[in-house]
Amino acid sequence: MPALPLNNQNLPYPDPLHPIIVHFVIAMVFFSFFCDVVGYFTRNVRLFEVGFWNLFVAAIAIFVAIFFGQFEAGLAQVYPAVQSTLNFHTLMGWSLGAIVAAITAWRFVIRNRNPLKLPPTYLGVATFLICLIFLQVYLGSKLFWVYGLHVEPVVEAMKQGVS
Repeated sequence: MPALPLNNQNLPYPDPLHPIIVHFVIAMVFFSFFCDVVGYFTRNVRLFEVGFWNLFVAAIAIFVAIFFGQFEAGLAQVYPAVQSTLNFHTLMGWSLGAIVAAITAWRFVIRNRNPLKLPPTYLGVATFLICLIFLQVYLGSKLFWVYGLHVEPVVEAMKQGVS
């Protein structure tokens, strides 16, 4: 099978898809957390339903983001300075996929047992999840803004042998 032609960003399609999907996941998890916290303090149980469904969709979309992240990382021209950050970002991505899936399953059980209450323990774990997402956002931002993965001038420099 012939290889797909790569563009100036070293991708077979116009722009990286991983960041687009990841930003969707981040927004859904943050909005879920926001709805759950506001619902908890205002006793507005309708927000719990909004929070659950946002988390549910994020739990599916995160694996799409991981797929495209792995694919695009495989196409990136990785130089030695990038490697440790990319490895940690990859490990965190897979870990977050598992964590979001587990928290979503737990949230589903909570919702089925009593849709009108949310335990403070859940909000504590969700807060920890938000902290992990902030760390992952930092790592992804560093890969793009500092190391220039899939950024045209960096790709061109790497093709010319600059490392």
